[in-house]
Amino acid sequence: MTISPELRALAQYMAGEFDNREQALADPAWYVHLRLWQRPLPVPLLDEPSIALFAEQANILELDKPYRPRIVQLRHVKTAPGLIEAQYYMFKDIAAVKGAGRNPDLLGKLTREQIQLLPGCTLSVAVQNLGSNGYRFRASLPEGTRCGFTYGGQSYQVDLGFEAAGEEFLSYDKGISPTTGKAIWGALMGPFRFVKRQDFASEILANTLGIRSDGG
Repeated sequence: MTISPELRALAQYMAGEFDNREQALADPAWYVHLRLWQRPLPVPLLDEPSIALFAEQANILELDKPYRPRIVQLRHVKTAPGLIEAQYYMFKDIAAVKGAGRNPDLLGKLTREQIQLLPGCTLSVAVQNLGSNGYRFRASLPEGTRCGFTYGGQSYQVDLGFEAAGEEFLSYDKGISPTTGKAIWGALMGPFRFVKRQDFASEILANTLGIRSDGG
């Protein structure tokens, strides 16, 4: 299986440093001014044709305190190669990768043993072909599913989703209360609208595209 032009375009759209300055200024009551990094992994960790990005974010006033580190693996669906999905992974030790959005050298030391697959956190990606203007992508969890995981002895549940097009990235991520099932943080009043300020598309692995040479 090879990487399709659509999957490569999605990775290129997502790869970069973003912020939602305009949105935060227009509606500060609901939208914190955030910086978002989505950085292509410089080492091939995963064993199938894919492109993987490291993501984390921070309050613009506390860039030295980034949070929500994760890996997003963009890949073709094995049973339907014409379709794209986004698989999420978490880190077993968050401290080891904290700040890697601004310090990509930390990512060069990653090993497969440091990350953990989140089985229920797989988004289906819908592709809209805009002709000469490229594509627009919309990723969402299958209906009736939510991403859940345990870290540090605590259980967490999130409703994940995003859109990507050109220089814009929209995040629909929301934290869900395990007891009430209601959203308690994140995109409560609509998506966070991030604008790309710096492009990291050139960092996408040109040859291996996230495929491990040892097959493991």
